Amino acid sequence: MPWEATCVMSLRREFVMLAGAEGANVSELCRRFKISRKTGYKWLARSQAGAPSALADRSRRPQTSPQRTAAVVEERVLGLRDKHPAWGGRKLRAVLVREGAAEVPSASTITEILRRHGRLDEAEAEKHRAFVRFERPAPNDLWQMDFKGHFGLGDGTRCHPLTVLDDHSRFNLGLRACDNERGETVQSELTSIFRCYGLPRMMLMDNGSPWGGDEAWGVTPLTVWLLRQGIAVTHGRPYHPETQGKEERFHRTFQVEVVRRGEFRNLADCQPRFDPWRETYNFERPHEALNLAVPASRYRPSERTFRETPPPLEYAPDYQVRKVQAEGWFSFRGRQFRIAKAFRGQPIGLRPTTVDGRWDVLFDTVVWGWIDLTSNDDRVRRGGGDNRAAVGSVSVRCAHSDGTDGLTTT
Repeated sequence: MPWEATCVMSLRREFVMLAGAEGANVSELCRRFKISRKTGYKWLARSQAGAPSALADRSRRPQTSPQRTAAVVEERVLGLRDKHPAWGGRKLRAVLVREGAAEVPSASTITEILRRHGRLDEAEAEKHRAFVRFERPAPNDLWQMDFKGHFGLGDGTRCHPLTVLDDHSRFNLGLRACDNERGETVQSELTSIFRCYGLPRMMLMDNGSPWGGDEAWGVTPLTVWLLRQGIAVTHGRPYHPETQGKEERFHRTFQVEVVRRGEFRNLADCQPRFDPWRETYNFERPHEALNLAVPASRYRPSERTFRETPPPLEYAPDYQVRKVQAEGWFSFRGRQFRIAKAFRGQPIGLRPTTVDGRWDVLFDTVVWGWIDLTSNDDRVRRGGGDNRAAVGSVSVRCAHSDGTDGLTTT
């Protein structure tokens, strides 16, 4: 039996003193002190050794650890962690497996190695929680795009990283160091990306500038340019950043692995440091949402090619075509109506519905809304007319199952 908790060292000294006396009955003393004879003789033997700490508890750590990870493996784990300070046990283990290491510890063992050597930030890990994931079934079905929050540079200016991510594969199609967040800048960067990877079917963005700045219609010149390329545009729900959860998670990784790891002198210093990390992210970094595969393993370029000059818009013969003037006004049947001013200079199509006086308003194949000739309202109202289902290829605004609200092709 163990010693009682009260004053253990005092009891041990008393036992040793009494048991060492001439003629002492050690077995009886063990019974009275409620310890086994084996324990009693152990303390007697230690006391006779004469060391000052003889009666103190000794470490129960084994003198040898035959199952302990080899030092060379620990060094490899720590080296990978130093190279990628934000990668945890699962990612590091996936890299070791991919490299064909002779000994690959479990992910939990790697985590313990990191903890033992002070490489874990436990508080940082507790800050984040996972959102419910949705994923498009194929590459280029949906791209997510956003500006990561800008950060200061050594020369007093700021960098505005523009990021574009494929929803299915998490492949980063673009990580561009920009000096502003204007629509012309985004269009220029997207043009380079489209030329390289082709066109997605749809793009998801938030509601801020430069892709959602029109307060009435949520349409900007950038939206119109994307639609002319045949790309549907969808926006996340206001105040719900989790709609673009993949972009948010990518930005967090980028912040930890790039932005926080050193000073940037000026804008020219940014892109040469962004590009190597982007390659690592796409081709080396195991992604937990992909069962620790790398994004490049699931991505392929789009078969839809970028059109440097889209062909002129054409509408069916029974459509009435009008050109949008400044501030979004167009004339029809002797009246002036207003649509988003981002359409200025563009032809729109109007077609009658089965409702008397109501006409659908389309841009290319997208039903943007309708007008009512029997009403005094001069605005194009959002939504479509009552005969949209009769049209073979029409894009309408709708709520998606993944929580987004935007344009999709039916």
